Amino acid sequence: MKMHILSGGRLRMRKSIYLPDADRSETIELPVSSALLRDGRGNVLFDTGCHPSVVKDAAARWGGLAKLIEPIMGPDDNVIAGLAALGFEPDDIDVVVCSHLHPDHCGCNQFFTKATVMVHARELEAARTADAPTRGYVTADWDHPLRIESVTGERDLYDDGRIVIIPLPGHTPGMLAALVTLPHTGAVLLASDTVSLRAHLDTGILPKNTWNADALAKSLDEVRRIEAGGATVICGHDAAQWASLRKGADAYD
Repeated sequence: MKMHILSGGRLRMRKSIYLPDADRSETIELPVSSALLRDGRGNVLFDTGCHPSVVKDAAARWGGLAKLIEPIMGPDDNVIAGLAALGFEPDDIDVVVCSHLHPDHCGCNQFFTKATVMVHARELEAARTADAPTRGYVTADWDHPLRIESVTGERDLYDDGRIVIIPLPGHTPGMLAALVTLPHTGAVLLASDTVSLRAHLDTGILPKNTWNADALAKSLDEVRRIEAGGATVICGHDAAQWASLRKGADAYD
């Protein structure tokens, strides 16, 4: 099995959302991390990043959310272009693991019409509530006629321990991570926004865009336990870590 790290876009937001002690005038750049897992039994994509259209007009797709989240990537800085560079089309993907339904993580879901899209049941519930738009959910990004498989607990995708989907609620009600075990690299936890920045794991500081602080604190403890067992944790939006990762064709195996 090989793991290709792909860009799902790049955003600018107010830094104090992620690090509450920061001055409100400060901003932070946030890479959006996705991953293609190439296994002999299928191609698995973890998160689909931002929809390409937000480069030109974020407000048209995201509405009022675009006032808080500014896309700063180029037209080819998205998962679809990243897959194409590796010789893949959306129809080549068998499974999409959707960590959660915020638009920077599920924006390209609609392109994967032949894949099974795995989403936690509680995440689907949250995205369908009346106040979902105020909690960061954008219908245009998640509500499509796809083959959805709802997850309610831990799931070993191929029953061999190589790709294990793990619920880690807190950032949202149905947050999912994926614990991937590669032949040479070893264990890698694709943590998504359970660990948006490495600082959250290291200091215990929780971002403001947290659905449930107690649940997130418990999930961070679980991430620390997994890391102590030897896993490398890949954060959802950490710019320093992103710069250090191999990307695209330079795969982890």
